[in-house]
Amino acid sequence: MRKLSRSWLIKKTQINPMQNFKLVIEYDGTRFFGWQRQADKPTIQAALESVLSIILNQEIRIHGSGRTDAGVHARGQVAHFHADTRLTPEAIKKGVNSMMRHPVVVMACDTVPQDFHAQYWVKSKEYRYYILNRREPSAIGSDYVWHVNRPLDMDAMNKCAEHLVGAHDFKAFENTGSPRSSTVRQVFEATWQKDGENILVFRISASGFLKNMVRNIVGTLKDAGAGKLSEQQFCQVLSSCDRTLAGATAPARGLFLHQVIY
Repeated sequence: MRKLSRSWLIKKTQINPMQNFKLVIEYDGTRFFGWQRQADKPTIQAALESVLSIILNQEIRIHGSGRTDAGVHARGQVAHFHADTRLTPEAIKKGVNSMMRHPVVVMACDTVPQDFHAQYWVKSKEYRYYILNRREPSAIGSDYVWHVNRPLDMDAMNKCAEHLVGAHDFKAFENTGSPRSSTVRQVFEATWQKDGENILVFRISASGFLKNMVRNIVGTLKDAGAGKLSEQQFCQVLSSCDRTLAGATAPARGLFLHQVIY
């Protein structure tokens, strides 16, 4: 029997190497307790890992671009995982979407370099927050907006939001409970726009975000729009680094992770 050469074995091994897969994920966070896996509560990470482990017949651990809190949604969450498989990215995508019994959809699946990391390679993230600003609440889609029945001055909110752009210490808008080495973040865009007659959309992109930072900013900007906070007072809140001076945390249901940039 012909003895196999070492080079042949190396080539055979390379036919099916451990691959790194990148996922772009959309999900409705209403009934989840956030992104990160928890022992006794449903999370997006756990739901994906369970289905992927069945499809790929191996234990899969995925790593997201960052956490989203309970009730927060995503249109463009990104995650990666390593797997030893011959399945194509398209087959993995179709398999997950056909088996998933939760409001979680894989929008894209691609192979990426082995050292790609969904969290550490992030350049910026964009979040969007939706406010329904009218007297009546919504009978449809109420899980995706914050209903504010008092008229809001969007111009006043935008004047305050302009001061968020740049590198600042955002400790005044951080809730405790998340480890971080610094509370300084670089904000690239912060603006309010109208979507139709009654929907106000806050768009904010930054190098990174602190725990509940976007929701705390929105709650404070809402106060400015309601005439409870002047532009000067908003600037004082930002520079104070004192969470007690900022507004209440806006509800999770209006917040979407819109996209992650690498």
